[in-house]
Amino acid sequence: QVHLVESGGGLVQAGGSLRLSCAASGGTFGSYYMGWFLRAPGKEREFVAAISWWSGGATYYADSVKGRFTISRDNAKNTVYLQMNSLKPEDTGVYYCAADGGRTSGSRYQVGKYDYWGQGTQVTVSS
Repeated sequence: QVHLVESGGGLVQAGGSLRLSCAASGGTFGSYYMGWFLRAPGKEREFVAAISWWSGGATYYADSVKGRFTISRDNAKNTVYLQMNSLKPEDTGVYYCAADGGRTSGSRYQVGKYDYWGQGTQVTVSS
């Protein structure tokens, strides 16, 4: 069983930056694709970014965050990060970290592909 804990959320003005962290315990972190998802107010959870299992490996982004957000990981620390720059009010919501344990087929852009989830961290961007 993989346990994920997000941190780094908060209140920031539009144009500002935040860095989210997700610390993993249990399982084999270095073998999992990792993803970040956003549940905006009144909406379903949506894909934000993902990174392949090796540090410096392939990364994937939602069109809405390309050029502004960067996902990275440190396998030595069992941690994945989401650097968020040029934040907009529409980036507001709860951000969830997720791990793809390889047990479910499908696209890594989809919620259902991920086997483990954190509790989420709130990000609020004021205009």
